[in-house]
Amino acid sequence: MKLAIDAMGGDHAPEAVVKGALKAVSSIEGLEISLIGDEEKINPYLNKSNKISVIHTTEVITADDEPVRAVRRKKQASMVLMAKEVKEGRADGCISAGNTGALMSAGLFGVGRLKGVERPALSPTLPTEDGKGFLMLDVGANVDAKPSHLLQYAIIGSIYCEKVRGISSPRVGLLNVGTEEGKGSELTKKAFELMTGAPINFIGNVESRDLLNGAADVVVTDGFTGNVALKTIEGTALTMFSMIKSTFMKNIKSKIAAGLVKNDLKKLKNQLDYSEYGGAGLFGLSAPVIKAHGSSNERAIFNAIKQACNMVEQNVSETIESTLKEEQKEGGEL
Repeated sequence: MKLAIDAMGGDHAPEAVVKGALKAVSSIEGLEISLIGDEEKINPYLNKSNKISVIHTTEVITADDEPVRAVRRKKQASMVLMAKEVKEGRADGCISAGNTGALMSAGLFGVGRLKGVERPALSPTLPTEDGKGFLMLDVGANVDAKPSHLLQYAIIGSIYCEKVRGISSPRVGLLNVGTEEGKGSELTKKAFELMTGAPINFIGNVESRDLLNGAADVVVTDGFTGNVALKTIEGTALTMFSMIKSTFMKNIKSKIAAGLVKNDLKKLKNQLDYSEYGGAGLFGLSAPVIKAHGSSNERAIFNAIKQACNMVEQNVSETIESTLKEEQKEGGEL
């Protein structure tokens, strides 16, 4: 198995990317990695390993670049060359912690969509109270959506959770303003009808307040709503920890208490860190494409690599394509 990784993407690149890759090839049997980026910046962190090769380029897509324009104009950018490795069959999947919009464009133009997929979905696994986590899609690949898109997201998410996360008959919920049938917009009402007859374990509507309680294994929504929900969850977690830290630092007594619960707080912080589950998969493409968090450290990169490896081993892309094909045969065009 071989993965291509954008070594220059992310806040801590290339150090975190290289160290995460080294950890992965030393612990995942049969894995080879191509790092794409500036050799002069990569080599100081790269120990000699016959399992890691470097494709040299100095061109990079930055966070300030306009995604589509950058992918089309910067032909030698590390992210573009990464997608090219997959397209031309030299890699089975790819990972980047760089510009999200550019990665979506590189994935679409470079790797390509699966047959039958109308729109890919950006899908992270988010934390839950019980530590099992849930998959949310879409969180921003497409701002607008049709009911048929949400149906495809539900099927794709169900396949991923079953094949990669090992969840038997994953519970699929539709994010809505209420749990009752008939609630919501015309989009969610129509999507509800379609999902009811789909080959998934559809449990109906779920509300945002119940997401972290583990109300469903897969939560489906449009990209606009999903992105707002994702950033609300992330922002709330960061704010809560800032408030807790401030409370513990108020006086000598509270500082002593902080010392006593330090390890427990660290465990809680890790439990709320969704990078522990890997990156956000760009599902619906012909090969695994993983968007790691922009602030990824080496552990987060390692987890994203494990996620991509699992997707390759379990033939997730092929299973999504064949399942959608069967659904179209039985129910007509999605």
